[in-house]
Parts: sequence; C-alpha cells; structure tokens
Amino acid sequence: MKKEPFVPVVIIGAGRSGTNILRDTLVRVPGLGTWPCDEINYIWRHGNVRWPNDEFSIEHARPEVKAFIRRAFQKLAVSRGFTHVVEKTCANSLRVAFVNAVLPDAKFIHILRDGRDVVSSAQKRWTARLDLPYVMAKARFVPVSDVPYYASRYLWNRIYMLSSGEKRLAFWGPRFRNLDDALKNHSLEEVCALQWMRCVEKAEDELGSIEPSRIHRVRYERFVSDPAAELTKIIAFLGLEKVSGPIERWVAPVKTDSVGKGRREMKSDRMLSVENLMQGTLERFGYL
Repeated sequence: MKKEPFVPVVIIGAGRSGTNILRDTLVRVPGLGTWPCDEINYIWRHGNVRWPNDEFSIEHARPEVKAFIRRAFQKLAVSRGFTHVVEKTCANSLRVAFVNAVLPDAKFIHILRDGRDVVSSAQKRWTARLDLPYVMAKARFVPVSDVPYYASRYLWNRIYMLSSGEKRLAFWGPRFRNLDDALKNHSLEEVCALQWMRCVEKAEDELGSIEPSRIHRVRYERFVSDPAAELTKIIAFLGLEKVSGPIERWVAPVKTDSVGKGRREMKSDRMLSVENLMQGTLERFGYL
C-alpha cells in the first residue's frame, strides 16, 4: 500500500477520558494538526452508516470505505500543511482493528482514565442541553448522502430527551453492542460504567494485534500531573525528537482539577454499585 505523505496519529480512549486535552496539547506542537471540530465519527462511519453500533470489524473496511477516509485525512494534511494529522473520535476505541485496516501507517496513543471518574463525567453528557455551535461544527463533515440518516437520528435523540421521564438522551458516546438492552436493565451510572468497560477492554484487546512500536499508552492521571514529561515521551514516540519549542507553554492549560472529581461527587451507594460492576476492569488496568 502506498505510504501517505503524512503520519496519522489516532488517539484511542473512552469518552470523558482526557482525549480532548491530549489532542489539544498535541496540536500545539509544530507540524501537528487536526480537524476544526471535536470528532469525525461521520467520516469514520461513511459506508457503514446504518450499522447499528460503533463496533466495526475489519470486514467493514472495504476498499471504498478505506479510500474515502484516507482521502479525508490527506485533504486535511495537504490543505493545512500538517506532517501529522491527530484524530480523536472516542467511538474508535470500539473498532481499533478497523481503524488499523484503514490507516496501516497510523500511530496509536491509548489514553486511560479511572472509570469511576469517567462515569460521573459521562453521566453529565447524557443529560446535557443542546450545544448548537458544537453540533454545527461537526455537521460540516457529514457526507451529503448520510445527511437524512443523521438528521432523523438527531431529531429522535432530542425528542426523546424532552419526552423521557429520565431527561436523558436516547444515546450518547460510543455505541457499544447491546447498548439498548443496557439502557433498559441498568441505571444511567451503570450504563456509563458498561460503556467505559467495553471501550477500554475492546481497545486494549485489539491493540494487542498491532506492532508495539506503533502504540503509546498514557494514563490521564499521569498526563495531567506531569504534562511536560508525558508530552516529551509522546514527541519521542512520534519520532519528533528534533522538534524544539516552549513545552511548558504548550502544556500550560493542562490541570489536575478533574482527578478524583467523579469519585468525590457521586453518592456512596451509587459509587459502590458502579465499583462492583467495574471491579474486574478496574483491576485489569490497575485502578484498584
């Protein structure tokens, strides 16, 4: 396969795991850039738009799908002069093998955060009000043929929130398999826990089949505690040792305020229920 004239840098992480702050920090490094919106799930799903969840297999990476996504990356890189295109779409944590099939030259950065803090933060997004500028920024990248599908889903999501006694969205974040069943049988906190569990477990399992030299792992808690050191490691991982600049200024916006915030805010009985559900995954990733 022809080598791309840029390096795709794919951030893998469950929703509310620090993927935004990591991406925003990376694109301050000269030569690194990203899309002018938060995520490009519309681009990743084109050609598979009616698949019921975000768990794509390698078989979903058909030639026309790969060509469409790679063109989107290349167009951005060429138009902006980026040497590295940094991409953050949380749903990609459910389809790492698919992403690897589409971008076989990609570098992967897997960011992990304590699932208990993630649950509390994600729950707020499930019940958040409409942020129209955020929606419109992402809508610019919806392929024209997919507009009717997404328009109907968006409308249904908002109607559900207004009419539901739970006052939550019908769906938010990475759509894991059996999400609808989880919503019927679990509290919202537990659904957020299941969402985090599926994202981190599936991501790590599928990263295991990719060459280790193309993978860098970082803990959210470590990144915000010593961002200059962690960014230096990532720069070396990307082969940019010759890059020089004000690293302390690049990482200045990174704060530790959210570490432990979810555990402090959630009521003890609900936290106990969430911890019991997540125990195996928390242990696997060293958070117990």
